[in-house]
Amino acid sequence: MKISFDFEKPLADLQQQIDKVKQVEEKTKVDMSATVNELQEKFDTAKNQIYSNLNGWQRVQISRHPERPYTLQYLELMCDDFIELHGDRTVGDDKAIIGGFGTMGGHTAMFIGHQKGRNTKERQYRNFGMANPEGYRKALRLMKLAEKFNKPVITLIDTPGAFPGLEAEERGQGEAIARNLLEMSVLKVPVICVIIGEGASGGALGLAIGDKVHMLENSWYSVISPENCSTILWKTWENKERAAEVLKLSSTEMFKNKLIDGVIKEPIGGAHQDPVAMATTLKKHLLKDLKELQSKNIDELVTERIDKFCSMGVVVEE
Repeated sequence: MKISFDFEKPLADLQQQIDKVKQVEEKTKVDMSATVNELQEKFDTAKNQIYSNLNGWQRVQISRHPERPYTLQYLELMCDDFIELHGDRTVGDDKAIIGGFGTMGGHTAMFIGHQKGRNTKERQYRNFGMANPEGYRKALRLMKLAEKFNKPVITLIDTPGAFPGLEAEERGQGEAIARNLLEMSVLKVPVICVIIGEGASGGALGLAIGDKVHMLENSWYSVISPENCSTILWKTWENKERAAEVLKLSSTEMFKNKLIDGVIKEPIGGAHQDPVAMATTLKKHLLKDLKELQSKNIDELVTERIDKFCSMGVVVEE
């Protein structure tokens, strides 16, 4: 197991002990399997305890792990084939959002998602997963293409937010996201959305209006990141842990508040510990949702989708 975070320190200590015992066993040729097994049991118990009691900030940290699977990796693992389509037919091709037709378990769907990079060069190429207006317009073009051929739309969301640069605002960032919200709400095909990592603000919401909206267990979804929230409220980033709790941004909190439709379990330690297992679980959930949604009348589907989002945030006082 890869140890990456401060809260995993007890695991790192136990892992170090296990490694030392194995080294001694190898050098002395003395059977120390009983000691190794005892330490391994302690390790497994501690791991389960830590990961069953994560707070909001800890889940944010896991969602940002540099080895966490991104959209293209999921498509490679889940799809039998995938053909990427480019450009918004107006400005250019935004590399922060990718999309195209893919086949998964006998179903053809339009897959659209944010894409981050693994190294500095890739991150710059993908603009750190922060889309410009042309990214959202490309996504909408692909959704309309899927609607034309009566194919479902599946979106995978992982962004720290839409790109906040001056040029993005000049090209209509707000309008592009708002247009997506409007068009996705009435799209006449099934729409499934999954937050696979970070789900920040309108940058995430621009791909997240669907019949089913799920979150991976260690993802987060909020109007603002904990750091920026802390900066606004307390003029410093030091209260980001407190902000994460107050924002109720974790998958369990979002599900409890009826803002998403479900939470998809991750391998213990996070999706980066076993991307193949995570992709298998995600594929299973997507195929189950596709089967359910495709059995419904499309007008009924659109009505239910609109009603679901219109009911969010409504408070009735008696």
